[in-house]
Amino acid sequence: MEASPLTQQARPEIFQPKVVQLYEALFKVRQFWMLNSKQCHADFQSLRQDDVDTEEDKPEGFWREFFLLNTDRAALQRILEGFGPDDIISLQPQTRQLFTRSVACLKGGGEGPSLHALETLTTFFSVVLPKKYTNPSSDVIAVLAGLDQVDTVFTDFVGALDNIIRNGQTLELRQSAVEVVLAITSGAYQTGLLTYFIQRDMFPAIMKFIQDSDMPSRILQPFILLGLLANYNKFEFQNPYQLRLNDFVNEAAIQKIIRCVGQTCRNLRLQYIDIQEDLPEGWSITTTLSMIGLGSIAPGTKPNPKKPVYDPEVAKQMFAKLPGEHAAVLLGTYDFTHANKLFCFNLVTLGAEKGEEQPVSAFLSLTSYLLQHAFLSARATNYAHLSLMVFRLLIEDQLICKRICSEESKVAVRLCRQRQPYLPVIRGERILATSVLDTMVDGINHNLRRRLDVSLYTLCVGIMLRIISYLSRSRTRMQYHWSELFRSLLALIRFLTTYASDLKSLTRIETLLDLVVNLLALSLSAGEAFLPTPAAYDDLFYKTVESGDVLIKFRDTYGLTNRPSNSIGTLVSVSTHYKSMLESGGSKRNLTSTEVTDVIKQGYETLSIQAKEGLDGWERYREADERTLLKKMARATVGDVKLMVES
Repeated sequence: MEASPLTQQARPEIFQPKVVQLYEALFKVRQFWMLNSKQCHADFQSLRQDDVDTEEDKPEGFWREFFLLNTDRAALQRILEGFGPDDIISLQPQTRQLFTRSVACLKGGGEGPSLHALETLTTFFSVVLPKKYTNPSSDVIAVLAGLDQVDTVFTDFVGALDNIIRNGQTLELRQSAVEVVLAITSGAYQTGLLTYFIQRDMFPAIMKFIQDSDMPSRILQPFILLGLLANYNKFEFQNPYQLRLNDFVNEAAIQKIIRCVGQTCRNLRLQYIDIQEDLPEGWSITTTLSMIGLGSIAPGTKPNPKKPVYDPEVAKQMFAKLPGEHAAVLLGTYDFTHANKLFCFNLVTLGAEKGEEQPVSAFLSLTSYLLQHAFLSARATNYAHLSLMVFRLLIEDQLICKRICSEESKVAVRLCRQRQPYLPVIRGERILATSVLDTMVDGINHNLRRRLDVSLYTLCVGIMLRIISYLSRSRTRMQYHWSELFRSLLALIRFLTTYASDLKSLTRIETLLDLVVNLLALSLSAGEAFLPTPAAYDDLFYKTVESGDVLIKFRDTYGLTNRPSNSIGTLVSVSTHYKSMLESGGSKRNLTSTEVTDVIKQGYETLSIQAKEGLDGWERYREADERTLLKKMARATVGDVKLMVES
């Protein structure tokens, strides 16, 4: 190794920042790896313990220099990842020094040292907390402060973070404090450390930071943090963050959050589109020439490099990894929707900023992409559930449902078209309820499996029932391709009948059966109130008559006549009525569709639909019923936040 001409000391072959040398000195990296190379594990353990026992506190100058130097997060992460959980426990004197000194720096340091302390803690927590300790809560407390000191040190720590998030000198410093809390929250979600953040109640500080933020992307992390804190053991005790969500009325901050949700949904959707472009192109000179390989001579065309086209199996594997980790935003969105009516109203009504789409449009668009790919992974399925629960909550509010079904709600929504069958393309703006119905129909069409996700189908059909119930009660006729909706429902009945042996034992399958039957019965009995034309009403009867044999088999297979909670008799009686009319019409056996439609029109005069009362009613949402799913979603969000913090 060549000597330096100035100091005559050997120069390292690779330059190493001074702060990395301090990391190595603090954690005794060189000694540790020398000990770790011993052949005898017992000797290694005793030597390491002797090494730890003789550890002394680093001098004041060491820590002053430590926090003045720029953080090398990659190097610190690499060093900490080299230690196993037992090694970290053996390094308690060092880890406690790092933590307590960082807390002291946050309480009294300037902007630069505080920022470096926050960055160091974020890396430290994101690597050390998730390690698989034998006793997670007690071991983590031992690593950070020890049982005797944890209350004092952690109370000071949480107080310092709260103060920085609320009143930090710069937005960057405040953002770094949020990242530290995210690192702790995601890394120690199953330990008792989070109780310190529950006792302190950081909601005012987090909301002040959101209100002071200068761009939607800066709001993402604090909003996700609120979602995690609000879900921490919320079914075991009264979570104060839930109460805060109920009472929050700052509309400016709410609108900032909703714009952040909209932007995040657009970014998440873009990840799907990057794998497979699915925007239907309209006919034009340019597209026609492109189809025959002459796109370059089309007028006004510019070079536009095409996205790669992936093999279907490769694309499927890529889709299975989506949505990205920022989908964690959906947990906080659900909690705000469940708790806060002002948030719900703004989510539906907030307009688009220049050059952007409305937040509700982006949110619904992402939901459609989640639904078309929900079957690929449990994580995607859970996020699809969460999005659907948001729409269920919106639809169950009568004032918001009225808005969603009115002309005022017209908005353009990009719906997923990455898998067949496709629904008709509707260009331009249309009533929001029609896009919601399309999303539900797509959810039904694209997730038919023998191991049916009953909960997902119950949400989809339930949302459709609630919209149609409102339309029939208010006698609101809405232009929509209703034939596609009724075709999907009858196809679902056919599927349920065909694979009954696999489906009968599924949990809550009876609820799904009742919803599907009652939705069709309501449409038959009250279709005049919401279907836009007589032809649309005739088409519904035509499809019901056409499915007569399937309906009878469906009824008998599941024993639906024995349960008063459904109106299967209405469907079967309509089919039977017209079947008898067709059979009594003469010897002509093969009637055309036009002739059958004529018979249906004639049959209205003698048809008596005996629908059960209450078809347009439903059980209101109760969060306790979804306890298992919400706990799964909290765990999934924790995993995503870990990835966010590490990146």
